Amino acid sequence: MNQVDQLEYNTERPQLHIPEYGRHFQKMVDYCVSIEDRDERNRIAQAIISVMGNMQPHLRDVPDFQHKLWDQLFIMSDFKLDVDSPFPITPKETLQQRPEPLDYPQNHPKYRFYGNNIKRMIDQAVQWEKGDKRDGLEYAIANHMKKCYLNWNKDTVDDKVIFNHLFELSDGQIDLASDGENLTESGQFLKQQQPRTTKSGGRSNSGKKGSRGNRGKKRY
Repeated sequence: MNQVDQLEYNTERPQLHIPEYGRHFQKMVDYCVSIEDRDERNRIAQAIISVMGNMQPHLRDVPDFQHKLWDQLFIMSDFKLDVDSPFPITPKETLQQRPEPLDYPQNHPKYRFYGNNIKRMIDQAVQWEKGDKRDGLEYAIANHMKKCYLNWNKDTVDDKVIFNHLFELSDGQIDLASDGENLTESGQFLKQQQPRTTKSGGRSNSGKKGSRGNRGKKRY
């Protein structure tokens, strides 16, 4: 028989349940399942768990990690392994259950540069009782809106524009323009956005200095 015909390709082999452990490990589990004597099966299963723990020695003594190893052992056996597990056997349906899909915000705000969190903050603020605490929150929201606006525009913005946007987003329940409030100056926000430079106004040249200092030294 031609030796080429005896080659075994992965496409012809059974699919691995947990590929991280490799095919030889899967064969060990399959052998454990095929053992008829229960005591011998338990002994081999304990040996397999020990080897699995040795692959990650810093976690092998953690109780939760031990439970995870036993779950993986039953997964690799396709839940056909009948042994005495020190942990409750997690049902196959539970392990194969898909998580609930995450609820992503589907709303499309008119002023996207403010973000969805600003709208949530505004909706929360209008539910508070009127007083100093709510006034402080409204002022903080307006300042944050101005900062977000400058991140998008990077120029300047009049406070009246922010007040009008806040009035619109709050459905007319927050009107800081009528209170005569003044927000933080635009220059303060723009100053925070500027990249840091050296005192000389340029990049640090410490790297070049170090390279020149090492140029004449001997290497041993």
